[in-house]
Amino acid sequence: MLKDRLGRPLRDLRISVTDRCNFRCTYCMPKEIFDRHYRFLGRDKLLSFEEIARLARLFVRLGVHKIRLTGGEPLMRKELEQLIGMLAAIPGIDLSMTTNGSFPLQRVRTLKNAGLQRMTISLDALDNRVFQAMNDVDFSVERVLDWIDACGEVGFGAVKVNMVVKRGVNESEILPMARYFKGRGHILRFIEFMDVGHSNGWQLAQVVPAGEIVERVHADMPIVPAESNYRGEVAQRWRYLDGGGEIGVIASVTQAFCSDCSRMRLSADGSLYTCLFATRGHDLRSLLRDGATDETLLQAITAIWQKRTDRYSEIRSEATVPLHKIEMSYIGG
Repeated sequence: MLKDRLGRPLRDLRISVTDRCNFRCTYCMPKEIFDRHYRFLGRDKLLSFEEIARLARLFVRLGVHKIRLTGGEPLMRKELEQLIGMLAAIPGIDLSMTTNGSFPLQRVRTLKNAGLQRMTISLDALDNRVFQAMNDVDFSVERVLDWIDACGEVGFGAVKVNMVVKRGVNESEILPMARYFKGRGHILRFIEFMDVGHSNGWQLAQVVPAGEIVERVHADMPIVPAESNYRGEVAQRWRYLDGGGEIGVIASVTQAFCSDCSRMRLSADGSLYTCLFATRGHDLRSLLRDGATDETLLQAITAIWQKRTDRYSEIRSEATVPLHKIEMSYIGG
């Protein structure tokens, strides 16, 4: 098993397939920054589906068994089902995707038919006014809820619904979201607003701590801690006492889980990152396009992981917050 300097195994790979998105969420792609100053990747800069699949197979050889497609918004990448089919053909992997659920409902079935196994949906509020204040586009909550329902209809099973909670914007939606998804067979996960990237104007005062979120839910619908499904699971699990399912809380800011982090991130242009809060990546695209053998690529990935010491959330301070970190839309969530 491949381990880093802190003894953490490599098990998970997040693959960003595009840096583009049709939303402008304030915690990820604020409009005033990205629409005025950001230059999106050209098609020639993106890894091809064949290049992504080749790297994925090599990562599996090194111990990865969970692959999640991210972006930007992954469904902005044309013919994504083709890539999903290529990845689904790799034996022994758990293949999932995170999306904002804003695309035609027929895509849900084509994604399932292509081989996608699990779906995660980003949804930050039930109230349309609050939802649009978070994503900064004119898109209705109802259409995202329809996407979630469609996931159940085609057999995706329990959908993970991610809600980023930002003080002063959508914390009023914590209980409405919890009440709505309770008993529906899906898993709502509350995410602390994080200082990923350098454009979202993050301030600690805007973070609603996981403990406060749990207290709010518990006061209305009693919950108790549940055991993790596996080592390195990012969400703390809580189950409803009345059997109405569970919620999760991802507390990267107030309760760091760096000690169990088993994830690497591959950007759309082939840079490899060992932390969500990374300041630099490692160029695999050049190796691929210069004719590197599989053995050379395996050695490069192995060396990167074995040198890894990242634990940003454990050492977060006034000195680390201003670092020029890679944007979430580029590195993948």
